[in-house]
Amino acid sequence: MARNKTYFISDCHLGAGYVTDHRAHEARVVRFLDHIKGDATALYLLGDILDYWYEFRSVVPRGHVRFLGKLAELADAGVRITWMTGNHDVWLFDYLRDEVGLTVLRHATTVEIDGKPFFVSHGDDVGYQRPMYRFMKWCFTSRLCQTLYASVHPRWTTQIATGWSTNNRTTRRSEDEEREKVASAGELQRFVEQHHREHPEVEHYVFGHLHLADQIEVDGAQVTFLGDWIRQDTYAVFDGQCLSLHHFPEDNPT
Repeated sequence: MARNKTYFISDCHLGAGYVTDHRAHEARVVRFLDHIKGDATALYLLGDILDYWYEFRSVVPRGHVRFLGKLAELADAGVRITWMTGNHDVWLFDYLRDEVGLTVLRHATTVEIDGKPFFVSHGDDVGYQRPMYRFMKWCFTSRLCQTLYASVHPRWTTQIATGWSTNNRTTRRSEDEEREKVASAGELQRFVEQHHREHPEVEHYVFGHLHLADQIEVDGAQVTFLGDWIRQDTYAVFDGQCLSLHHFPEDNPT
């Protein structure tokens, strides 16, 4: 089977405290990776793949063994893997880069895929963001804050981080969450409108973060929201001509 497809996924949130069966959750993602290994030339992981991750200089968190092993298997088979950090896996440093052989990106960027320019982003680092969220992002990426955080025993920091994530996900009402998705999608659409005026050569914009699975057209550019692997199990695939959004395992375009 020829390797000629590029795949995109985001927001798996592996290890999330609000997921009842972590092993089954991880197994679904691993089955997807197994599904694409025959024809994938590249895989883009656009953030929040892990619900929490902090690499110390010589120690990494436990768990996710089957998922990380499958990434290594794909990389060994020649699949180019790019992991763009999100707000949950922002503390991904050099461990997987060195051990698996993947590329880590920390900011939205434009990449060329089969001769076509793609703007890829987790979705939380472009467009309008609330001042408090921008401040939190600054704290997460500050070397000083990272050093101070690392000085606290992971017994406490892991509980704080995973508890915060679980509380944030489970206490929001579904209608509030949907309104937030719509508002954030609108902000990203306005960003695309402005960015595309300045960069008309970009044909595709691909975002995660919103847990929204959809494709729209903005001023002649295609915008893809990747959904998530909590409730939707969605991914996008580019075959050199068309970028389509799919559900797994049905594998039908949405």
